[in-house]
Amino acid sequence: MKILELAILAVSAILLLTITLWKRKSPAKLRDIPALTRLFRTLGLSVEDGTRLHISLGRGSFLDSRGGSGLAGLAVLRYIAERTSVSDEPAVASAGDPALGLLAQDTLQAGYQAAGVEELYVPTTGRVTGLTPFGYAAGAMNISQNENVSTNIMLGHFGPEAALLAEASDRENITVIGASDDLAGQAVLFANTQDALIGEELFAAGAYLGAGASHTASLTVQDILRWTIIVALLGGGFAKLAGIF
Repeated sequence: MKILELAILAVSAILLLTITLWKRKSPAKLRDIPALTRLFRTLGLSVEDGTRLHISLGRGSFLDSRGGSGLAGLAVLRYIAERTSVSDEPAVASAGDPALGLLAQDTLQAGYQAAGVEELYVPTTGRVTGLTPFGYAAGAMNISQNENVSTNIMLGHFGPEAALLAEASDRENITVIGASDDLAGQAVLFANTQDALIGEELFAAGAYLGAGASHTASLTVQDILRWTIIVALLGGGFAKLAGIF
């Protein structure tokens, strides 16, 4: 089984590298995702209005499969940090995992560096608000309620505690844009956001925000692997019916 997993990883890496080189030469054609369109709009409005964006990265650990959603959130944070770095109210990020919190600070600083205003970076804009699900939610709620936040962007690993964040945002008339790799968290966000990101759309955010050719290439790799699994399942079912297995 480990050999199969390593083979899938190797093939995926080769596909990602090849398609990344190809995508750099040809522009990507992406379908419209209403939630990401809303994100573009709220980003511009927050700078004009002097309000703040809060990026909640969840509590995914990089020691297990939950780390992927955290990396997707960091790609969005990098884009937002660069474009709000000169705002009166720059973006703030919260995390429920120490490693993710450190990466959030590093990502924010990279955004300021890209904008040429590194001297404006304040480390406290990236915070670890709690180490338990509801502890993290309580700390993140405090940011939304007390720091002039206009939009709460929740991208990462969230469970049922996402309901607390969504409810706190609703009470303050704060727009919520979010997605989670957890079914419970996804259900909560789907019910509490006007335009929800569904399923793997969480991992497409970086490509839509122009984070780089590798992010766009990853969408194509996802499609290739998805269709490979579909064909394998259909082929296995046909072989079973035909008596081959």
